[in-house]
Amino acid sequence: MDKYPDQKRAVQFLYPPTDPYDQRMVDVGDGHRIYVEQCGNPAGIPVVILHGGPGGGCSPAMRRYFDPLIYRVILFDQRGCGRSRPHASVENNTTWHLVADIERIRRLLQIEEWIAFGGSWGATLALLYAQTHPDRVLRLVLRGVFLMTQAELDWFYGGGAGKFWPEQWAKFLSLLPENEQCDAIRAYHKRLFSGDYATEILYGRAWSNWENALASIHSSGPTGESPGDYARAFARLENHYFLNGGFLEYDGQILAQMDQIAHIPGHIVQGRYDMICPPSSAWKLSEAWPEAELRMVRNAGHALSEPGISAELVRIMDRVAEGVA
Repeated sequence: MDKYPDQKRAVQFLYPPTDPYDQRMVDVGDGHRIYVEQCGNPAGIPVVILHGGPGGGCSPAMRRYFDPLIYRVILFDQRGCGRSRPHASVENNTTWHLVADIERIRRLLQIEEWIAFGGSWGATLALLYAQTHPDRVLRLVLRGVFLMTQAELDWFYGGGAGKFWPEQWAKFLSLLPENEQCDAIRAYHKRLFSGDYATEILYGRAWSNWENALASIHSSGPTGESPGDYARAFARLENHYFLNGGFLEYDGQILAQMDQIAHIPGHIVQGRYDMICPPSSAWKLSEAWPEAELRMVRNAGHALSEPGISAELVRIMDRVAEGVA
């Protein structure tokens, strides 16, 4: 532990162990204020956690992959979601705004370099942040890879996943007129941004329920209703980003630009039976990234809470802490 001389200073922040030692609202401009928290060792290895969605928000459970004596963990709620304000807002809310927010947080916290840790949309954002600021990323740890391609959107919102979950897919489409079901993202957009709060809640829950039903390999379908306000924000933000192709310059941009971060070490943890983000994306990413280690987790789906996925992420972060990854 000599590598972390300020460990004693950290201990005062570790009781209870999961309590953050720093919480703040950060004004990032454009009318947005985002929630940021830190926990763990202030002198430890810095790691920024990028949550999924877009629109999911961070949670205390996301801290559990990091030894609090070793890591300085930074979490934040991306624009429009979680505790960030204004809630559910898509104004001035694009991928590139989020990339700029990550860099603003790094500078605010006076961190030179850090590990980017993200799953699903968080993996997308981690890759794009690294490609934009390759000199600020020590390592990438990704789970449930999503490359923000049209093929991935077509899989999940165009009927691909629906072939495995026909009853849930039919339920998802049932709220739409038959002549609009061929473009579910656009059809849901009209309702999620209708201006009628009750309508937006109804369609927000349906959008969220479709994704939640497929997240775990152990799922039997319905998972219960998400809180209305959360579901509305999640669905509006996700739909906004997907309708706009993630605001990328062209389809396939992430893979095409992997040469920019080929030198950065990385870890990819992928559920073998991920129905939301199929494993082919993780495999393609690993093929384009010689410094990446791909771990396909058997008997696992998409959710961060899958036991095999959680165990693999803990193993990776422990190895990184020991300097053997």
